[in-house]
Amino acid sequence: MLGPSGSGKTTVLRLIAGFETATRGSIKIDGEDVTSFAPFDRTVNTVFQDYALFPHMSIQENVEYGLRARKVPKIERAKLAAESIESVKLSHLASRLPHQLSGGQRQRIALARALVLRPKVLLLDEPLGALDKQLREEMQSELKNIQRSSGITFVFVTHDQDEAMRMSDRIAVFNAGRIEQLGTPQNVYETPRTAFVAGFLGVSNLISGERALRLVGRSELVNIRPERIVFQPAGASHRKGETAVSAVIKEISYTGSNTIYIAETDDGSTLISTRLNQELPGNFTEYVPGQNIVAIWQNRHVATIPK
Repeated sequence: MLGPSGSGKTTVLRLIAGFETATRGSIKIDGEDVTSFAPFDRTVNTVFQDYALFPHMSIQENVEYGLRARKVPKIERAKLAAESIESVKLSHLASRLPHQLSGGQRQRIALARALVLRPKVLLLDEPLGALDKQLREEMQSELKNIQRSSGITFVFVTHDQDEAMRMSDRIAVFNAGRIEQLGTPQNVYETPRTAFVAGFLGVSNLISGERALRLVGRSELVNIRPERIVFQPAGASHRKGETAVSAVIKEISYTGSNTIYIAETDDGSTLISTRLNQELPGNFTEYVPGQNIVAIWQNRHVATIPK
Protein backbone atom coordinates (compact mmCIF):
# COMPACT_ATOMS: atom_id res chain seq x y z
CA MET A 1 0.00 0.00 0.00
CA LEU A 2 1.67 3.16 -1.29
CA GLY A 3 0.69 6.77 -0.77
CA PRO A 4 1.57 10.04 0.94
CA SER A 5 1.14 10.63 4.67
CA GLY A 6 -2.54 10.86 5.64
CA SER A 7 -3.82 9.01 2.58
CA GLY A 8 -5.33 6.12 4.57
CA LYS A 9 -2.73 3.35 4.34
CA THR A 10 -2.24 2.77 8.06
CA THR A 11 -5.97 3.06 8.71
CA VAL A 12 -6.60 0.18 6.28
CA LEU A 13 -3.83 -1.82 7.94
CA ARG A 14 -5.45 -1.24 11.35
CA LEU A 15 -8.83 -2.29 9.93
CA ILE A 16 -7.32 -5.57 8.73
CA ALA A 17 -5.69 -6.11 12.13
CA GLY A 18 -8.93 -5.32 13.96
CA PHE A 19 -7.57 -2.26 15.78
CA GLU A 20 -10.18 -0.09 14.04
CA THR A 21 -13.85 -0.89 13.40
CA ALA A 22 -15.14 -0.79 9.84
CA THR A 23 -18.23 1.39 9.39
CA ARG A 24 -19.12 -0.33 6.12
CA GLY A 25 -17.83 -3.03 3.83
CA SER A 26 -16.22 -6.26 4.97
CA ILE A 27 -12.79 -7.72 5.65
CA LYS A 28 -12.12 -11.26 4.48
CA ILE A 29 -9.02 -13.34 5.15
CA ASP A 30 -8.65 -16.50 3.11
CA GLY A 31 -12.34 -16.23 2.24
CA GLU A 32 -13.50 -15.90 5.86
CA ASP A 33 -15.36 -12.74 6.90
CA VAL A 34 -13.50 -11.45 9.97
CA THR A 35 -15.08 -7.96 10.10
CA SER A 36 -16.60 -8.57 13.54
CA PHE A 37 -13.66 -10.58 14.95
CA ALA A 38 -11.53 -9.21 17.77
CA PRO A 39 -7.84 -8.63 16.92
CA PHE A 40 -6.68 -11.77 18.78
CA ASP A 41 -9.17 -13.92 16.85
CA ARG A 42 -7.78 -12.90 13.45
CA THR A 43 -5.04 -14.91 11.75
CA VAL A 44 -2.87 -11.82 11.29
CA ASN A 45 0.16 -10.32 12.98
CA THR A 46 1.74 -6.87 12.76
CA VAL A 47 5.32 -5.60 12.55
CA PHE A 48 5.72 -1.95 13.51
CA GLN A 49 8.38 0.59 12.61
CA ASP A 50 9.59 0.87 16.21
CA TYR A 51 10.01 -2.95 16.52
CA ALA A 52 8.06 -3.06 19.87
CA LEU A 53 10.46 -5.58 21.43
CA PHE A 54 10.45 -6.08 25.20
CA PRO A 55 13.74 -4.52 26.37
CA HIS A 56 14.12 -6.71 29.48
CA MET A 57 13.67 -10.00 27.57
CA SER A 58 16.29 -11.85 25.55
CA ILE A 59 15.77 -12.33 21.83
CA GLN A 60 14.70 -15.93 22.43
CA GLU A 61 12.18 -14.80 25.07
CA ASN A 62 10.83 -12.04 22.84
CA VAL A 63 10.15 -14.50 20.02
CA GLU A 64 8.62 -17.01 22.43
CA TYR A 65 6.27 -14.44 23.98
CA GLY A 66 3.30 -14.90 21.63
CA LEU A 67 3.56 -18.68 21.90
CA ARG A 68 3.61 -18.44 25.68
CA ALA A 69 0.48 -16.25 25.58
CA ARG A 70 -1.17 -19.03 23.56
CA LYS A 71 -0.09 -21.55 26.24
CA VAL A 72 2.17 -23.53 23.91
CA PRO A 73 4.23 -26.01 26.02
CA LYS A 74 7.69 -24.77 27.00
CA ILE A 75 9.75 -27.27 25.00
CA GLU A 76 7.67 -26.80 21.86
CA ARG A 77 7.70 -23.01 22.02
CA ALA A 78 11.48 -22.96 22.53
CA LYS A 79 11.88 -25.13 19.44
CA LEU A 80 9.50 -23.02 17.32
CA ALA A 81 11.13 -19.78 18.45
CA ALA A 82 14.61 -21.10 17.65
CA GLU A 83 13.45 -22.11 14.17
CA SER A 84 11.94 -18.67 13.59
CA ILE A 85 15.13 -16.92 14.74
CA GLU A 86 17.11 -19.20 12.44
CA SER A 87 14.86 -18.19 9.53
CA VAL A 88 16.09 -14.59 9.88
CA LYS A 89 19.69 -15.83 10.36
CA LEU A 90 20.21 -14.55 13.90
CA SER A 91 20.52 -17.76 15.95
CA HIS A 92 23.92 -16.63 17.25
CA LEU A 93 22.26 -13.65 18.94
CA ALA A 94 19.34 -15.46 20.62
CA SER A 95 20.61 -14.85 24.17
CA ARG A 96 21.18 -11.10 23.74
CA LEU A 97 18.90 -8.24 24.76
CA PRO A 98 17.34 -5.96 22.11
CA HIS A 99 19.61 -2.97 22.93
CA GLN A 100 22.63 -5.13 22.07
CA LEU A 101 21.44 -5.50 18.44
CA SER A 102 21.67 -3.15 15.49
CA GLY A 103 18.55 -1.57 13.99
CA GLY A 104 18.46 -4.10 11.17
CA GLN A 105 18.88 -7.02 13.56
CA ARG A 106 16.07 -5.76 15.81
CA GLN A 107 13.83 -5.46 12.77
CA ARG A 108 14.55 -9.05 11.80
CA ILE A 109 13.77 -10.24 15.34
CA ALA A 110 10.47 -8.34 15.27
CA LEU A 111 9.76 -10.18 12.03
CA ALA A 112 10.70 -13.55 13.58
CA ARG A 113 8.40 -12.87 16.54
CA ALA A 114 5.50 -12.19 14.17
CA LEU A 115 6.22 -15.16 11.88
CA VAL A 116 6.52 -17.72 14.70
CA LEU A 117 2.74 -17.56 15.17
CA ARG A 118 2.28 -18.58 11.51
CA PRO A 119 -0.29 -15.90 10.60
CA LYS A 120 -2.10 -16.09 7.28
CA VAL A 121 -1.35 -12.40 6.77
CA LEU A 122 1.59 -10.38 8.07
CA LEU A 123 0.98 -6.63 8.29
CA LEU A 124 4.03 -4.36 8.06
CA ASP A 125 3.58 -0.65 8.83
CA GLU A 126 6.59 1.16 7.32
CA PRO A 127 8.90 -1.34 9.08
CA LEU A 128 12.08 -0.08 7.40
CA GLY A 129 11.47 3.65 7.84
CA ALA A 130 14.02 4.07 10.65
CA LEU A 131 16.89 2.36 8.79
CA ASP A 132 19.62 4.00 6.73
CA LYS A 133 19.56 3.61 2.94
CA GLN A 134 22.02 0.71 2.63
CA LEU A 135 20.50 -1.31 5.47
CA ARG A 136 17.01 -0.53 4.19
CA GLU A 137 17.84 -1.98 0.77
CA GLU A 138 19.40 -5.06 2.37
CA MET A 139 16.27 -5.60 4.47
CA GLN A 140 14.03 -5.19 1.43
CA SER A 141 15.76 -8.16 -0.19
CA GLU A 142 15.69 -10.08 3.09
CA LEU A 143 11.95 -9.51 3.51
CA LYS A 144 11.26 -10.71 -0.03
CA ASN A 145 13.26 -13.88 0.59
CA ILE A 146 11.47 -14.55 3.88
CA GLN A 147 8.08 -13.97 2.28
CA ARG A 148 8.81 -16.41 -0.52
CA SER A 149 10.14 -19.10 1.80
CA SER A 150 7.32 -18.74 4.35
CA GLY A 151 4.50 -18.47 1.82
CA ILE A 152 2.71 -15.96 4.07
CA THR A 153 0.93 -12.97 2.51
CA PHE A 154 2.67 -9.71 3.39
CA VAL A 155 0.71 -6.44 3.37
CA PHE A 156 3.34 -3.70 3.37
CA VAL A 157 2.70 0.01 4.01
CA THR A 158 5.17 2.57 2.65
CA HIS A 159 5.32 6.11 1.29
CA ASP A 160 8.55 5.31 -0.58
CA GLN A 161 7.88 4.77 -4.30
CA ASP A 162 11.15 2.91 -4.96
CA GLU A 163 10.52 0.58 -2.02
CA ALA A 164 7.01 -0.20 -3.25
CA MET A 165 8.23 -0.90 -6.79
CA ARG A 166 11.08 -3.09 -5.58
CA MET A 167 9.13 -5.21 -3.11
CA SER A 168 5.59 -5.67 -4.36
CA ASP A 169 3.69 -8.14 -6.48
CA ARG A 170 0.76 -5.69 -6.45
CA ILE A 171 0.63 -2.01 -5.53
CA ALA A 172 -2.41 -0.15 -4.23
CA VAL A 173 -1.82 3.59 -4.68
CA PHE A 174 -3.67 5.61 -2.02
CA ASN A 175 -4.73 9.24 -2.26
CA ALA A 176 -7.04 11.12 0.13
CA GLY A 177 -8.58 7.96 1.56
CA ARG A 178 -9.14 6.20 -1.75
CA ILE A 179 -7.28 3.64 -3.83
CA GLU A 180 -6.60 5.37 -7.14
CA GLN A 181 -5.07 2.32 -8.82
CA LEU A 182 -4.32 -1.30 -8.03
CA GLY A 183 -2.06 -3.45 -10.17
CA THR A 184 1.41 -4.86 -10.74
CA PRO A 185 4.33 -2.43 -10.40
CA GLN A 186 4.85 -2.48 -14.17
CA ASN A 187 1.18 -1.89 -14.95
CA VAL A 188 0.80 0.97 -12.47
CA TYR A 189 4.02 2.63 -13.63
CA GLU A 190 3.58 2.23 -17.38
CA THR A 191 -0.18 2.84 -17.62
CA PRO A 192 -1.24 5.12 -14.74
CA ARG A 193 -5.00 5.77 -14.62
CA THR A 194 -4.81 9.20 -12.98
CA ALA A 195 -2.47 12.19 -12.98
CA PHE A 196 -1.83 11.60 -9.26
CA VAL A 197 -0.61 8.04 -9.86
CA ALA A 198 1.58 9.16 -12.76
CA GLY A 199 3.14 11.91 -10.67
CA PHE A 200 3.48 10.00 -7.40
CA LEU A 201 4.99 6.81 -8.83
CA GLY A 202 8.19 8.08 -10.39
CA VAL A 203 8.87 11.22 -12.41
CA SER A 204 6.50 12.13 -15.22
CA ASN A 205 6.16 14.50 -18.14
CA LEU A 206 2.43 15.27 -17.94
CA ILE A 207 1.13 17.14 -20.97
CA SER A 208 -2.40 18.30 -21.84
CA GLY A 209 -4.40 20.80 -23.86
CA GLU A 210 -2.79 22.83 -26.63
CA ARG A 211 0.69 21.73 -25.64
CA ALA A 212 -0.28 18.07 -25.97
CA LEU A 213 -1.94 18.82 -29.28
CA ARG A 214 1.29 20.33 -30.59
CA LEU A 215 3.61 17.67 -29.21
CA VAL A 216 1.66 14.43 -29.55
CA GLY A 217 -1.28 15.31 -31.81
CA ARG A 218 -4.05 15.00 -29.21
CA SER A 219 -5.28 17.31 -26.49
CA GLU A 220 -6.15 14.90 -23.64
CA LEU A 221 -3.84 14.42 -20.67
CA VAL A 222 -0.85 12.24 -21.59
CA ASN A 223 2.28 11.05 -19.84
CA ILE A 224 5.80 10.41 -21.15
CA ARG A 225 8.23 8.84 -18.71
CA PRO A 226 11.66 10.58 -18.61
CA GLU A 227 13.57 7.42 -19.54
CA ARG A 228 11.56 7.26 -22.79
CA ILE A 229 12.84 10.67 -23.92
CA VAL A 230 16.27 10.82 -25.59
CA PHE A 231 18.19 14.08 -26.02
CA GLN A 232 20.22 14.44 -29.22
CA PRO A 233 22.40 17.32 -30.49
CA ALA A 234 20.55 20.08 -32.32
CA GLY A 235 19.73 19.16 -35.90
CA ALA A 236 19.56 15.40 -35.23
CA SER A 237 17.01 13.56 -37.34
CA HIS A 238 14.29 11.25 -36.11
CA ARG A 239 12.64 8.18 -37.61
CA LYS A 240 9.11 7.34 -38.56
CA GLY A 241 6.94 6.76 -35.49
CA GLU A 242 8.96 9.24 -33.43
CA THR A 243 8.40 12.84 -32.36
CA ALA A 244 11.23 15.39 -32.19
CA VAL A 245 11.05 18.74 -30.37
CA SER A 246 13.70 21.48 -30.23
CA ALA A 247 14.72 22.50 -26.70
CA VAL A 248 17.46 24.06 -24.57
CA ILE A 249 19.19 22.30 -21.67
CA LYS A 250 18.43 24.16 -18.43
CA GLU A 251 19.69 21.84 -15.69
CA ILE A 252 21.78 18.67 -15.37
CA SER A 253 21.95 16.42 -12.28
CA TYR A 254 24.36 13.48 -12.03
CA THR A 255 23.01 10.85 -9.61
CA GLY A 256 25.52 8.03 -10.17
CA SER A 257 23.56 5.42 -12.10
CA ASN A 258 21.60 8.07 -13.99
CA THR A 259 21.89 11.61 -15.30
CA ILE A 260 18.77 13.78 -15.14
CA TYR A 261 18.28 16.53 -17.74
CA ILE A 262 15.72 19.32 -17.58
CA ALA A 263 15.12 21.19 -20.84
CA GLU A 264 12.82 23.97 -22.01
CA THR A 265 11.05 23.70 -25.36
CA ASP A 266 10.50 26.59 -27.76
CA ASP A 267 7.04 27.25 -26.30
CA GLY A 268 8.37 27.46 -22.74
CA SER A 269 7.34 23.95 -21.66
CA THR A 270 9.58 21.76 -19.50
CA LEU A 271 10.74 18.27 -20.45
CA ILE A 272 12.62 15.91 -18.14
CA SER A 273 14.82 13.15 -19.51
CA THR A 274 16.92 10.54 -17.71
CA ARG A 275 19.88 8.70 -19.16
CA LEU A 276 21.32 5.49 -17.75
CA ASN A 277 25.07 5.98 -17.30
CA GLN A 278 26.16 2.79 -19.02
CA GLU A 279 29.30 4.19 -20.69
CA LEU A 280 32.38 5.70 -19.11
CA PRO A 281 32.67 9.51 -19.22
CA GLY A 282 33.95 10.64 -22.60
CA ASN A 283 32.30 7.75 -24.45
CA PHE A 284 28.94 9.49 -24.89
CA THR A 285 27.69 12.94 -25.84
CA GLU A 286 28.08 15.38 -22.96
CA TYR A 287 25.63 18.27 -22.67
CA VAL A 288 25.92 21.56 -20.81
CA PRO A 289 23.28 24.03 -19.61
CA GLY A 290 22.30 26.43 -22.39
CA GLN A 291 22.99 23.92 -25.16
CA ASN A 292 20.43 23.48 -27.95
CA ILE A 293 19.23 19.90 -28.31
CA VAL A 294 16.43 17.83 -29.82
CA ALA A 295 14.17 15.78 -27.54
CA ILE A 296 13.03 12.58 -29.26
CA TRP A 297 10.56 9.89 -28.16
CA GLN A 298 8.68 7.04 -29.77
CA ASN A 299 4.99 7.79 -30.17
CA ARG A 300 4.03 4.39 -28.72
CA HIS A 301 5.56 5.47 -25.40
CA VAL A 302 2.99 8.23 -24.93
CA ALA A 303 0.43 7.00 -22.38
CA THR A 304 -3.03 8.56 -22.20
CA ILE A 305 -4.27 9.28 -18.65
CA PRO A 306 -8.00 8.39 -18.56
CA LYS A 307 -8.84 10.82 -15.73
